[in-house]
Amino acid sequence: MIPEINFWAVLLATLSSMVVGSVWYTPKVFGNYWMKKANVTPSGNSKDAIRPIAITLVVSFVTAWVLAGSVAIAQDFYGGSFLANSLITGAILWAGFTAARFITHDAFDNRPAGLTVLNCAHELVTILVMALIIGLFGISGA
Repeated sequence: MIPEINFWAVLLATLSSMVVGSVWYTPKVFGNYWMKKANVTPSGNSKDAIRPIAITLVVSFVTAWVLAGSVAIAQDFYGGSFLANSLITGAILWAGFTAARFITHDAFDNRPAGLTVLNCAHELVTILVMALIIGLFGISGA
């Protein structure tokens, strides 16, 4: 059985990821700190951003699709508020997969704790915004 997924919610959630990332990592928000701690030096050529942005768009779509499917399964199992199930499922998946993996990899890569916190927080906000969109759209409308 395949869970029912609202395609429009997935598309909007995908785009929301791009918006959150664009704001989060802009130099005046956390971008300068991120570049310093991650040892990233911008090339100054905007063409260099095309590939990472394209990859981000694809993986954000996959993330939104998996989140929507997971929320549909949670809704079927728990019942109740679709919005609440969406936000709770997003938070649980973030903690169990995203944050746990970031922390592990960053520990082995000897990355600064502040960078790990910054990136984990970004992912939490991204997932919760996606979950909010998916939760507000509901299942129907695929």
